[in-house]
Amino acid sequence: MNARPVRGSGDGDEPSVPARNSALIAVLRVLLFAEAALVIGVAVWFLIELLTAEPASITSAIAIFVIVVIAAIFVTAIAIGALRDRPWIRGASVTWQIVQIAVAVGCFQGLYARPDVGWALLLPSLAVIVLLLVPGVRVAFTHELERPAY
Repeated sequence: MNARPVRGSGDGDEPSVPARNSALIAVLRVLLFAEAALVIGVAVWFLIELLTAEPASITSAIAIFVIVVIAAIFVTAIAIGALRDRPWIRGASVTWQIVQIAVAVGCFQGLYARPDVGWALLLPSLAVIVLLLVPGVRVAFTHELERPAY
């Protein structure tokens, strides 16, 4: 019995994904959508702050807001791509997780250190990276031509 995972419904010519890998893929998707929702929330919060508070530098405030909006679009695209089993999400997701880990490390140090925020960013990032490295999940997000024949 071959337990190697690949996508499919199990009907016809397509082999099915073992239940364990399906659960791991579902966890990965949930984490990616949670990250997307969080970044969208931060973008909304920045917009409200931009409109209601007087920033020290309006140019810097607008620039940070634009960066956060771009990040929200990027992370949302990754989450939607994961839902559609797109292979490009592996590299894009690892890139985002590295950015998030860098922010988390910054939260652990400095005058205004927030270790709680650091852990809240670090743990999901590490979980997503580990999930992307699990063989069954990795194969599920691989181009059809790159998949091993079973």
